[in-house]
Amino acid sequence: MAIKIITDTGCDLPKEMLESFDIDLMPLMVYLDEEEYRDGLDISHQEFYKRMRQGAKTRTSQVPTPVLEETFLKYKDSGQDVLYIAFSSNLSGTYQTAEMVKNEILESHPNYSLNIIDSKCASIGFGLVVYYAAQYAKMDLSIQELMQKVQEHCDHMEHIFTVDDLEYLFRGGRVSRGAAMMGTMLNIKPILDVEDGRLVPIQKIRTRKKALQRMIEIMDERGVDLKNQMIAINHGDDLPAALEIKDMIQSKYGTENFIINYVGCAIGAHSGPGTLSVFFLNKKL
Repeated sequence: MAIKIITDTGCDLPKEMLESFDIDLMPLMVYLDEEEYRDGLDISHQEFYKRMRQGAKTRTSQVPTPVLEETFLKYKDSGQDVLYIAFSSNLSGTYQTAEMVKNEILESHPNYSLNIIDSKCASIGFGLVVYYAAQYAKMDLSIQELMQKVQEHCDHMEHIFTVDDLEYLFRGGRVSRGAAMMGTMLNIKPILDVEDGRLVPIQKIRTRKKALQRMIEIMDERGVDLKNQMIAINHGDDLPAALEIKDMIQSKYGTENFIINYVGCAIGAHSGPGTLSVFFLNKKL
């Protein structure tokens, strides 16, 4: 029996891909001017970014505890090994709450093989971890073997991204008000990374065009076997930019396999419209 994979909307994978792998998806919560929505379910990405551009205030919260309980309990009598791959614990409290819920469930159902991994990843970097996990879950692997492979992908996943407007990073507490104002005046497009599940600045670049070129250079510096990888790209309602960087990657490395999708609402609430991200492995696995 295949191992059951569960994840949350921090992975930003396309809906049709999740459905094809029969992956259960739990929603993070997003708020626009205090109106509550389930990420990816109650509001379209286009509408979400439209309202952000119109000035709506945004915030997010973790997957609700009752949703975690209901989803985990669904498989307690199935006999399946279950693996929940969680959004980075340094960006959301969902992992910690999931561990608490798991421990409560196992008190009553000690034979239930319910397992959780803190991906320390975000967006489609996290999504690629889930994508690879779904491939492995169909193989004749033990849950321990699967978790080891998933952890290797977590440890070697690169997240390279830039934002179009520093105001949103300021609102999320990632930069100071002064840095946001100065960056806007100077047309600064910061390039950032995710290390150990936290956002880390790499470099400040003048102009969007130069930022995209630098992202390709970083791929060259860090990536391995980029031609034969699945490369993921996502965007904050800026598909032309996503296609532009896809063409740049394809031209330079000959890569054929891509996942392109929106930055989901839960992450976009903090990074803003115009965010552009590239995800790839830095080791051949």
